[in-house]
Amino acid sequence: MTDLKGLYDAILNGDAKAAAALTAQALAEERDPLEMVNQYMSPAMDEVGRRFEAEEYFVPELLLSARAMKAALALVRPLLAARGAKPAGRVAIGTVKGDLHDIGKNLVASLLEGGGFQIQDLGADVSAEKFVQAARDGDAQIIALSALLTVTMRGMKTTIDALKEAGVRDRVKVIVGGAPITQRYADEIGADGYAENASAAVALTRRLVGAGPQAVLQ
Repeated sequence: MTDLKGLYDAILNGDAKAAAALTAQALAEERDPLEMVNQYMSPAMDEVGRRFEAEEYFVPELLLSARAMKAALALVRPLLAARGAKPAGRVAIGTVKGDLHDIGKNLVASLLEGGGFQIQDLGADVSAEKFVQAARDGDAQIIALSALLTVTMRGMKTTIDALKEAGVRDRVKVIVGGAPITQRYADEIGADGYAENASAAVALTRRLVGAGPQAVLQ
C-alpha cells in the first residue's frame, strides 16, 4: 500500500512527477481522496507557507510546490466533484487597470488553488467593470486586487467604488496586495483585508470565508 507520507514530501519538495505518480497509485488502491487531501496534501501546502513566512522557502520553492499540488489535485478533483464536494471558497483575482505585472498575482492564485479555492483569474490590466461582473455573475466570494505600481494602486479604490455603485459590494470581501500596498492604504480605501505576500493571502482568504486549514476541494 502506498505510503502517503511520500505524497506529503513530494508536494513539500516541489516534485510534481512524484506527486502525480503517488496520487495515481493511491487512487488505484482505492484510497480515500478526501483523506489524501485533508491529511497529506493540504498540510504539505500549509508547511510550505510556514517555511515561506520563516524565510526558509522563497518564491521558486513556492511555485514548485504549487505545481506539485496542482498535479495531484488534477487526479483527485473529479472524484471529489462526484461526491458533491465543495471548494473552500470562490475567488476572482486580477491586477488592476493600467498595471501589466502579474507574477505576484499568479503566485497568489496558484497558492489559493492549492489551498482548495476555486479561482477565476481575470489576468492583468483588469477594469473595475470586469471585477464587478465577476462579483455579479461569477458568484465570487472574494475579490483579490493586485498592483505593483504606485500610479496604478488607485485602481483598487476605483474598483471598490464601482462595486458599491453596482450594488454588489456587500456580496464580496475585497483583499488587496502588491509592492506599494500597505495595511493603512487598505484601510483608507475600505478593503476587507491586506496581505503582504502570497502565503499571507491564503491565510487571510481562509479567515474571510471561514474555511479551515484543511478545506474540501472541488
